[in-house]
Amino acid sequence: MTETANTIPELGRAMIGAGQLFHARGWVPATGGNFSGRLGPERMLITASGCHKGELTEADFLVADLDGQPIGSCRKASYETLLHCQLYRHDPAIGGALHTHSVANTVLSRRHERIRLAGYELLKLLPGIRTHDAVVEVPVFENDQDIARLAARVDAHMKQDPATPAYVIAGHGLYAWGATVAEARWRVEALEFMFECELRS
Repeated sequence: MTETANTIPELGRAMIGAGQLFHARGWVPATGGNFSGRLGPERMLITASGCHKGELTEADFLVADLDGQPIGSCRKASYETLLHCQLYRHDPAIGGALHTHSVANTVLSRRHERIRLAGYELLKLLPGIRTHDAVVEVPVFENDQDIARLAARVDAHMKQDPATPAYVIAGHGLYAWGATVAEARWRVEALEFMFECELRS
C-alpha cells in the first residue's frame, strides 16, 4: 500500500462520517473516542487529541508513524495512539481502527472479563463468521494509564488468538477494526447493537 494525494482526504471524510454517526447514537460523548486509517506501511491518519468526534473537520487529523509520533504537525496525537499502532503492526491487512465509548460497552466491560455474543445475525459482520449460529467472546482488558503496557498486553493476546475480532477496555470503550475505515465502522455498529441487546437482556 502506498500513499497517494487523495488518501488523506478520503480517510478524513470516512472518519468524519463515522464520527457524526457515532455521536448521533451516543457512542462518542464529548471528546471521547479516537479514529485512525492506514496511509501506508508505516503511516496512519489519526484524530488529534481533544477533538469532538461528532464535529470533526479536516483540521482535526494528523499523520503519525507507527511509533505514534506525529509527522509534520504541531498538534498532539491522541493519548491512545499506541493502541492503533499495535493493530497496524499486528496485521498489515488492517486499514482502519475506531474506538467508541458507549453506555453498553462501558457497563458490560465493568461486569465481565469477556463479553459473550451468541446467536446474533450481526455476528456475520465479524471476520470468519458465516452463520448466526456462532459464539464470539470479545476480550476485556483492564484499563491502564500506561498505554505502551496496555498495547503490549493486547498484542500478546492477539498473537495467541489471531481471530480476535475486537476488544474492550474495562470501563472505557470498544476498539474495532477492518480492512477499511468503512468496514471498521460496520463492525462497530454491529458490536454496539449486540452489546446493547446484552445490556438489556
